[in-house]
Amino acid sequence: MLFSHKNPLLAVAAAMALTLPGGAAWAADTPEPPAPAAVRQPAAKVVHKERITLAREAIQAKDWKAAIAVLLDAVQVHPGNPELHNLLGYAYRKQATPDLPRSFENYRLALKFDPEHRGANEYIGEAYLMDKNPAKAEEHLAKLKSICGNTTCEEYQDLARAIAEYKVKNR
Repeated sequence: MLFSHKNPLLAVAAAMALTLPGGAAWAADTPEPPAPAAVRQPAAKVVHKERITLAREAIQAKDWKAAIAVLLDAVQVHPGNPELHNLLGYAYRKQATPDLPRSFENYRLALKFDPEHRGANEYIGEAYLMDKNPAKAEEHLAKLKSICGNTTCEEYQDLARAIAEYKVKNR
């Protein structure tokens, strides 16, 4: 007898072979084994991507209320995500009646979680211009120059243009 108490090593090896998923060990009517963890995407990441997509669509449509609702929900699940806070700050700032305190709060959180977040540095600079504080906007322009390594990145150029326009309007 193959699995007798007289051959314990063979019994252990046979038991292990039966529990290991191998391509040939799966019967034709047995579903495929799950993909390795590195290949599967956790449900939370899929939901996170869906929320960011929904938020970006609402922002594109200038539906600030919808964008804020989706982003507030997403931040509850992913409180340390700098992109969510950046987008939330943007939506608060772009409303018909901007909510600068909430905008600043979210930009600061984005920068706390990622000090080199180019979008957050650009947008907080623009918020400082709305708050009539060009000196703080210029600090973020300098930060963008450092992050980008030059003055050619889009975020640097957009903030530089906004600062120049601010200075022309407020001479």
